[in-house]
Amino acid sequence: MPKPLEDIKVVDLTRVLAGPYCTMLLADMGADVVKVERPGTGDDTRGYGPPFVNGESAYFMSVNRNKRSVTLNLKDEQGQRILGRLLETADVVVENFRPGQMESFGFGYETAKVLNPRLIYCSISGYGHTGPNAQLPGYDLIIQGEGGIASLTGDADGPPYKVGTSQADIVAGMMAFQGILLALLARTQTGGGQKIDIGMLDCQVALLTYQAGIYFATGESPTRAGNRHPTISPYETFPCRDGYLNLACGNDSLWRSFCAVAGLEALANDQRFRKNSDRVQNSEQLRALLEPVMKQKTTQEWIETLRPRGIPCGGIQSVKEVCGHPQVLAREMAIELEHPKAGPIRVTGVPIKLSDTPGAVYSPPPVLGEHTAEVMSDWLYMSAAEVDNLYQAGVV
Repeated sequence: MPKPLEDIKVVDLTRVLAGPYCTMLLADMGADVVKVERPGTGDDTRGYGPPFVNGESAYFMSVNRNKRSVTLNLKDEQGQRILGRLLETADVVVENFRPGQMESFGFGYETAKVLNPRLIYCSISGYGHTGPNAQLPGYDLIIQGEGGIASLTGDADGPPYKVGTSQADIVAGMMAFQGILLALLARTQTGGGQKIDIGMLDCQVALLTYQAGIYFATGESPTRAGNRHPTISPYETFPCRDGYLNLACGNDSLWRSFCAVAGLEALANDQRFRKNSDRVQNSEQLRALLEPVMKQKTTQEWIETLRPRGIPCGGIQSVKEVCGHPQVLAREMAIELEHPKAGPIRVTGVPIKLSDTPGAVYSPPPVLGEHTAEVMSDWLYMSAAEVDNLYQAGVV
């Protein structure tokens, strides 16, 4: 089947996570993504590990499938000329250097749009390209802290925690992906490209949603509350006889259904707990009453009791359990590939399911420089002899 971005050519100047995640999503949807890497070392994450599989970083392979890798020395004048030629032919360029670095290469947005007025130029950085902190480096751990997420994560009486994945990077990559799609759509109307400025901190602020709403409404900052929800109750994690259960009574009807199934009809009629707003105000008392009841059954027993009645609940699965779960496998979210060096590998699948023009995982993460000659021929129409000269000169 055709893929929605099959005719789109992307120059990928990103490394580590936020940028590569964005360009992976573009590649999944059919874009021809050419990942430009430093000769000899490549993307920083090629060295992240262990684990390595036959010398290939598991980290790198997790976010670089469906791309072609070329090596190019951007500190070399000839390498910069080649980058200029690539940008002239591209639809999109994505970079996540610190603001000003692309200008030092001679390819800031103002220069790039002269080379190619239709070029969509996406920049991802920690704090964006404007404001007093624009020049600060952006790392996921730092941004989760400065963006408020860490202040909301962890036990009420414990230290702040970052989320267990690098969500500040990943969310920025997702926002960049959306921005590029919007710019491509706008280009069909205007005929011209534009710059997309993605700041990781901005993306964290956007995630605060109702937590920021609580502050705007009350003037007080929400604080850590473990797995408890600030405005819904019960909506949290309970210990069971053998593990833990997440229970989400998202409205009063679900609360009453839960009470009926759990034999807690008296709680459903208790004035302290009849409405959600009452349960939130009396959440400590409610938890003290629910905990001993939840510990009477195993996690699976609760799931088998509650789910048939439509009550949202679930266990806490390990990454191993998730990657082998029948639902995950049925949705093709764990994909097997054959890598030229690592051999058989698995990667996560494509989460956006389009009925008529679906994306796909169709090629393994590239070996460093695997496609240099191919891309120089495909995109720039260089001969084999010209490419050999580039190798000999250390340009690629």
